[in-house]
Amino acid sequence: MEILWFVVGGLLILIGIAGCFLPILPGPPLAFLGLWIQQLKEPNPFTSKFLWIWFGIALVVTAIDYWAPVYATKKFGGSKAGIWGCMIGLLLGFWMGPFGIIIGPLAGAFIGEIMNNQDSSKALRAALGSFAGFLLSTLLKLIVCVIMFWYWVVSW
Repeated sequence: MEILWFVVGGLLILIGIAGCFLPILPGPPLAFLGLWIQQLKEPNPFTSKFLWIWFGIALVVTAIDYWAPVYATKKFGGSKAGIWGCMIGLLLGFWMGPFGIIIGPLAGAFIGEIMNNQDSSKALRAALGSFAGFLLSTLLKLIVCVIMFWYWVVSW
């Protein structure tokens, strides 16, 4: 049975790491679920305090993930159209590989701002803001998920 928990927990953490780059998947909550499943083995590798802290971290990082691109876009003078463009660009860019994941949100935010009747310099500024927020929140999610992965590995 321990092998089952090992495999399921590991898969959830790996899917959580993938979720750092895929907006469809909630990366940190999935990685946390992998840690929590690890708790089903005997003896329990984590304390309840440890799990509650990581549960809180997963929730806060997930909230920041939604907030950071919005905040950065607004800080750089963008609109909701730029934010939506960023997300659509990310989804479309995913199918073009690593380069598409980087360029998709930037191009999407720019196109969203242009469609919102912004001049090109203001649209570019907003697109860069949206992109910066996306990159920072992605990096934060990745750091949190990799740390959870490390705890998962060490617990075996």
